[in-house]
Amino acid sequence: MATNLRVAIIGQSNFAADVLELLLERPHVQVVGVFTIPDKGSREDILASTAASQGIPVFKFASWRRKGVALPEVLEQYRSVGATLNVLPYCSQFIPMEVIDGAALGSICYHPSILPLHRGASAISWTLIEGDEVAGFSIFWADDGLDTGPLLLQRQCNVEPTDTLDSIYKRFLYPEGVKAMGVAVDMVANGTAPKITQTEVGASYDAAMFKAENQLLNLQQSAARIWQFVRGLDSVPGAIAVVQHADGVEEQVRFFGAHLYSAGPLKSCKPLQLQGLAKPAWVHDSGLLIEGSDGAFVNIRRIKRGSKMINACDWFKQAQHKPITDFSEDELAKRQLLSGIWQAILKQPIEASTDFFAAGAGSMDVVRLVEEVKEAFDVPLENEQVFMAPVFEEFFELLVLSLRQGSGLTGGQQLEYEGFTLNANKRQIRVPTQLFINGQFVPAQGNKTLDIVNPSDEQLLCQVSCASAQDVDKAVQSAHDAFYGAWRQVSPRQRGLLMLRLAELMEQHKEELATIESVDSGAVYTLALKTHIGMSIDAWRYFGGWCDKIQGSTIPVNPARPNNVLTFTRKEPIGVCGLVTPWNYPLMMLSWKMAACIAAGNTCLIKPAQTCPLTALKFAELTVKAGFPPGVINVLPGQGSVAGQAIADHTLVRKLGFTGSTPIGQHIMKSCADSNLKKCSLELGGKSPLIIFADCDLDKAVKHGMSSVFFNKGENCIAAGRLFVEDRIHDEFVRRVLKDLRTMAIGDPLNRSTAHGPQNHKAHFDKLLEFCERGVKEGATLVYGGCRVPNMKGYFFTPTVFTDVQDHMFIAHEESFGPIMIISKFNGSDIDSVMQRANRTEYGLASGVFTKDISKALNFADRIEAGTVFVNVYNKTDVAAPFGGFKQSGFGKDLGQEALNEYLKTKCVTIEY
Repeated sequence: MATNLRVAIIGQSNFAADVLELLLERPHVQVVGVFTIPDKGSREDILASTAASQGIPVFKFASWRRKGVALPEVLEQYRSVGATLNVLPYCSQFIPMEVIDGAALGSICYHPSILPLHRGASAISWTLIEGDEVAGFSIFWADDGLDTGPLLLQRQCNVEPTDTLDSIYKRFLYPEGVKAMGVAVDMVANGTAPKITQTEVGASYDAAMFKAENQLLNLQQSAARIWQFVRGLDSVPGAIAVVQHADGVEEQVRFFGAHLYSAGPLKSCKPLQLQGLAKPAWVHDSGLLIEGSDGAFVNIRRIKRGSKMINACDWFKQAQHKPITDFSEDELAKRQLLSGIWQAILKQPIEASTDFFAAGAGSMDVVRLVEEVKEAFDVPLENEQVFMAPVFEEFFELLVLSLRQGSGLTGGQQLEYEGFTLNANKRQIRVPTQLFINGQFVPAQGNKTLDIVNPSDEQLLCQVSCASAQDVDKAVQSAHDAFYGAWRQVSPRQRGLLMLRLAELMEQHKEELATIESVDSGAVYTLALKTHIGMSIDAWRYFGGWCDKIQGSTIPVNPARPNNVLTFTRKEPIGVCGLVTPWNYPLMMLSWKMAACIAAGNTCLIKPAQTCPLTALKFAELTVKAGFPPGVINVLPGQGSVAGQAIADHTLVRKLGFTGSTPIGQHIMKSCADSNLKKCSLELGGKSPLIIFADCDLDKAVKHGMSSVFFNKGENCIAAGRLFVEDRIHDEFVRRVLKDLRTMAIGDPLNRSTAHGPQNHKAHFDKLLEFCERGVKEGATLVYGGCRVPNMKGYFFTPTVFTDVQDHMFIAHEESFGPIMIISKFNGSDIDSVMQRANRTEYGLASGVFTKDISKALNFADRIEAGTVFVNVYNKTDVAAPFGGFKQSGFGKDLGQEALNEYLKTKCVTIEY
């Protein structure tokens, strides 16, 4: 039986507060007092706040002793609580032995290293500085030494190359440490807590890194040692270096975000002289490059100058910065609101010069500031940006730049182009409207344009350049030259870094991209943000990681004796690839194909859907900012019959990736064969069956059944084109679907509460009306919808449900590509028949089944003729999982490792020796 403990907690910070809350859950623990640090101004430590909220006595001591002697008044207050065990979670104060030994059961203390290694106050830092392969923490019995008491328990984890002081604390030392403190207290209560004497083998007593003299970076050492030192002080306090300016002035700065650099020669860079470094460091597009004593390089991403954090690549751009002076009345009103947010967090009056961190803010305050600003102003903001603009006036300027959508949050090359300003979603977004060829925005031949219509109100949104066959030829030549020129010089790892940089830019601009996608294609903004844009970013990150992992294999072959033979394969890029994408997921379809194409080492040109090309053009702008060489990526809005056909016919295009209808896919396949027998992959139409058995989880089946049809307003290639619902639950299933449809919010896709937006364009809207008319004519029962949403301008089509659908009907075997649910009944005793009906289609893209019977589910998966099978879920795609169809749904795969094969060719090399 556990002994009841009277615990005194001595410490501070969120860590100690979490330990307190954990111990409060223990029935055998009574926390009788909390001892912590005094308030900083009006800011109380969170441990004190947490304890006070629980009615626990709180004591705040600036010091526990004077000249090594315990203060009598402090001892008296400590002894008043009658603690039987002291718990010291991350205690930073020197506690006198009268207190350490004052509890009958002693004192247990948390230390962030694997003792006896890295004794002292800066253990985490030294774990990284010394290049340890493992990190960890110890909970020990405090004694009169420096972290030398007997061990109670220890935990450890691997140190990853990406770890910094901040990351290793957050991912392991903090969360696992809190839990371990609870375990340790339980062991004490149960009488099972060991006292293991620390060995002196491997013991180290390391310097305290909170002293400025210990933070000075020694540049006369290897690149690895420089990197380890910088990351050991990241994100606080930073490694100190001194810049020697040409005029003799010395400037002390701090380095953050280091990594070993292996990207090869720099194209454009400027020298920067650092004290203690014989050779100059180099400011380049990705940071500050420092050569170590071993000739290897380390790159620094961020530099702190005074109180301001900047991107290292922007060192020489700081003088060019011009403060904003022309604030509008609305912006000045926002300044007052922002000041109120800062004041609520810092609990002090806010001046223009108020420094967020100098005022006592910590990491949790950064999180709070970011979240409150995002909520109040609806702007994209990341934690790192607080560090880069910690002074109130700087932060306000950052906010204004974001609100104006001047993109002051990112650097990179700026392009000049003709375009228009999209005023939507509380944003002003500059959008290009020209062709993107060879790294530049250019007009189409003859200045031909396409009208882009907003599907929400049927109004002309803008006009974009419409590519001709001659424009396609220019883009192909550009891609061809890049493939055999600049792009060939980029290593796979460099290619991956470019893709990851592009993904980061897309992340930074995701609200802009989602807004454009919503206005241009009719996608609901929240869905566009999560799926259209979110999965696009995921695709670039996923395939960016594949770039340096594409490899061939060695093959044992039969040699002619006495000779030996080595045979191996190489996976090589194909060359110039043409991509033609549809209008339902404009940026996502671009990313699915282009990310795999680029990861494989190809160059490309893409013709986005002519009804909604705007996100593709905004994306093109981001590729320049990311640093892609001219010609690698080209974007050509245009008509399928002209630009699309020109791509399929061009003899320098060696691969064509297409997503669209089956008839167009058939035509493209012929063109690929006739032109130069180019490789092609086709993701075409679908009529995906979804079988719902009576033994399913009906709530889940209704939810996913709705999503399988109405997701993205039905404009979804894997949408369930026909639902087979077992007769025993058919009527209840339909009733629940209709109930949900009647409350579905239809309207402005930018409204956060909207669930269903407009169809993409008029021709498709009219096709859906005809589809429903034919269904009614052939005898299907229209139980809901089938018409335009009443009293609403725009291409808003009412979500529709048909029942009593027979196999011979047009709507039973043709794809609607819209929000139309087609329901047929089946009897659960005849599974063979329903499987035959499900496979009685020329399409084979996706499928689904809902049942609690694993045998039924696996039998369905075995027998269904479809490239994707969902069991008790639907629409669950992931960038790591291959996606593609069977039969007339096409061939080839998007996504996953298999997608790379679509953009690679295999070369076999045989060597006799």
